[in-house]
Amino acid sequence: MHMARQLKAAGLTWKPRLGDRFAIPDRDLDDEMFVLSNMTIQVHDRPEGRIIGFNGTTEWALDDVELDETVWLPREDQLRELLGGTFHALDRAGAGYRVRIVLLGETLAFPGSSAEEAYAAALLHLLEAAGL
Repeated sequence: MHMARQLKAAGLTWKPRLGDRFAIPDRDLDDEMFVLSNMTIQVHDRPEGRIIGFNGTTEWALDDVELDETVWLPREDQLRELLGGTFHALDRAGAGYRVRIVLLGETLAFPGSSAEEAYAAALLHLLEAAGL
């Protein structure tokens, strides 16, 4: 979740879609991962903003949470899509992975213990370079 928090702080915005994963930090739920679905967890547009509603099937009492209280946990495919045309390659690198992007004609490499972590590091670099 550390990298997801960094991406959010760098300006990555989340437009929730079915199947997206997210966390709710700072509410004693840091170790929990939630998934948006039609059945149990849905996004609702309200006059005061977007909220994520929990439809009564969870064991603990949480009716809804504001979108800005959550941290999106993007999947590997979502991170790759966000890299857009800068994405060049994903390689194994020892026990982990390395994502290579091409930015302004220069190839840059970003290691990670997982493919998602390597993609996230590359995306974080792009967000910071763009000054978002």
